[in-house]
Amino acid sequence: MYFSIVIPVYNRPDEVDELLESLTRQTLRNFEVIIVEDGSVRKCDVIVKKYAFQLPISYLEKENSGPGLSRNAGAAKARYDYLIFFDSDCLIPENYMENATQSLQHNFADAYGGPDRALPDFTTVQKAINYSMTSFFTTGGIRGGSQSMDKFHPRSFNLGVSKQAFHAVGGYGKMRFGEDVDFSLRLIENGFTTALIPEAFVYHKRRTNFRQFFKQVHNSGIARINLHLAHPGSLKLVHALPAAFVIGMALVALLSVFFPVLLVFPAVYSLFVFLDSLLKNKSAKVAFYSIAAAWTQLFGYGTGFIFAVWKRLILKKGEFKAFEKKFYE
Repeated sequence: MYFSIVIPVYNRPDEVDELLESLTRQTLRNFEVIIVEDGSVRKCDVIVKKYAFQLPISYLEKENSGPGLSRNAGAAKARYDYLIFFDSDCLIPENYMENATQSLQHNFADAYGGPDRALPDFTTVQKAINYSMTSFFTTGGIRGGSQSMDKFHPRSFNLGVSKQAFHAVGGYGKMRFGEDVDFSLRLIENGFTTALIPEAFVYHKRRTNFRQFFKQVHNSGIARINLHLAHPGSLKLVHALPAAFVIGMALVALLSVFFPVLLVFPAVYSLFVFLDSLLKNKSAKVAFYSIAAAWTQLFGYGTGFIFAVWKRLILKKGEFKAFEKKFYE
């Protein structure tokens, strides 16, 4: 079984260098690599040349269109029948390809996703954001780290899909945010099978500061309503929990002027996050930063969700985005 690995990149040559280096250490070399430069100013062509004699690699430049359409462009160049998409901020464990191959040969799925983890040498902020994005106490349970919510929805930072299924649903749509959930929903709606492969995990660096993290999750909150309108029935009660958290904490802040005892609620929540992160990361510093990451995530996602409900469901306005032009700044 052979794979075509497609990696869209926008102004991230250093990340691509680290990702490609991790691919050179794979225990099973049954793949090609396709780098898609999405209109970058800081290109990674020199980085790609660096690995030309170590990996079967090709390089494609195109005008900026966002990650979804860049993945489509890479898929069009793929030689093999099964595609794997990674984000440029991922590092791939050396047995990833071996684990993915064994799992698919034993129990084939039209599409699969894998979890993400943090490495010990990641920064404190990166570890805190990784905790927040995978935690029961935030929106981590919504993302797809388990099969607990209906059918599994793979996410594009670590997603494999057969070329047949990919082309049958028309690849990725034009959405810049939430495009991976849209893709997964279309796969499921068209009868294709999806699976979680726990052993096919990646190390995911994510955003490097809380400002970028807020932009990311705020856009995700908006995208959830756009997805609801594109895929009726896809919106679940759990998706509204961050918005309920934002409204609830805003009320606590207002009423605490008269009833200071209400401040126990945000304090207890923060304590739970701290203790849970401390247990998982074995670091008081990471646990402390995890509080900030959790609040950033819930308020970012929740406010995006609320704004989208107001604009799209109540005012009946068209699709909109936030932070699109300066998303990476």
